Amino acid sequence: MSSATPSHRNTLFVEDAQILAHDSYPGEQYVLRVQAPRCAEHALPGSFAHLQCDPSLPMRRPLSIMRADANAGWVEFLYKAVGHGTRALAARQPGATLSMIGPIGVPFTADRQRPRTLLMGGGVGIPPMLFLADRLRSDPHWQPLVLMGSEVPFPFSPQPSRFMVPGIPQDVIAAMPLLEDWNIPGRLASLQGYPGCFEGYITDLARHWLDALNDEQRNEVAIFACGPHPMLAATAQLARDYNLPCQVSLEEYMACAVGGCAGCAVEINTPDGPAMKRVCVDGPVFDAQVVRWG
Repeated sequence: MSSATPSHRNTLFVEDAQILAHDSYPGEQYVLRVQAPRCAEHALPGSFAHLQCDPSLPMRRPLSIMRADANAGWVEFLYKAVGHGTRALAARQPGATLSMIGPIGVPFTADRQRPRTLLMGGGVGIPPMLFLADRLRSDPHWQPLVLMGSEVPFPFSPQPSRFMVPGIPQDVIAAMPLLEDWNIPGRLASLQGYPGCFEGYITDLARHWLDALNDEQRNEVAIFACGPHPMLAATAQLARDYNLPCQVSLEEYMACAVGGCAGCAVEINTPDGPAMKRVCVDGPVFDAQVVRWG
């Protein structure tokens, strides 16, 4: 993966995206696949799209891209119906058309000097981690480990992992079937007592793994994360404790999602002091150590 940050010029598209599939899961979770060839061609892990949930609702909603297939021209999202807009979106059926802007935002960038990539996704922060894992698996140089946490049932049927992961407790065996198909080790965590899952936060599970590495191995680790604010703040602290680079994708409410309204601005430390940066176009991916967690 390139470390260069792409310009948004000529890579932001408005498309009428046709719904190809729209599947529901427990916890009011949905996986949406749409035909959007231009977005699919240019999407990168960490980028998102701004969707019109229903013609009666003028305000769009930002959704992180979970997967994109440039050849087939489709883009896939995982989202949770939590308000009027996403509940309206949940009612849309295959064959319907959604107005969509994308791909938007600064993506994750991986450093080839740190091939042990620790991907951490919490709740609806899982999609960018799957997208990143999908891209990394095309090159055997990378050694990804994906940790996912959720306090509602996962939007898939967990299965026992066939991969042994040093440091992970032996009874923690639940994994995502798709990652198993991709030959990528992963583990699940929850406080809800789901079978095979780690009882606790994914940051605690990550510590088990990091503590099992020797110094040389740990120096090859980079952390990538997306999820709710408390999880990302804890991940930033985890990275500080182990002196590891860490990139986080922030989740903020957005109005325009293209940098015009500045409604999604967050405070970032810069060489010249604190500054407000827009999550939509200056992010959503930031160095975890420059975010002012507050």
